[in-house]
Amino acid sequence: MNYSRQRESIKQYLMSTKEHPTAEIIYQHVKEDYPKISLATVYRNLTLLVDSGEALKISTGDGTDHYDGNTTEHGHYYCKCCHKLIDLDIAPTTGQILAASSEVLGTIETASLMFTGVCKDCIINEEK
Repeated sequence: MNYSRQRESIKQYLMSTKEHPTAEIIYQHVKEDYPKISLATVYRNLTLLVDSGEALKISTGDGTDHYDGNTTEHGHYYCKCCHKLIDLDIAPTTGQILAASSEVLGTIETASLMFTGVCKDCIINEEK
């Protein structure tokens, strides 16, 4: 993969945030430094970063993909009310991966852990 200043800017933004931005949010940030960048270029570079293992693509089930610059094994929690996506310091266990592998009778190359629910802030706001 050839070096690209725009791709590097996208990667740096992902590494600098604890948020899990969408491609559109990333586009708005990168556009400040590269006003001529297109949304298609952002998507293309995000795909390259994900394919090379330098970023994670997280599908939350709401039709919007989010991206994460933290590629270490960790889980996520998604609030279906406020759409907040939070890192969790847990990962799939070896036992879970081995059990899944025996179920599919094949290899498993990646595993992710996603919890979905309603966060405490939304529960409190709902009670008011």
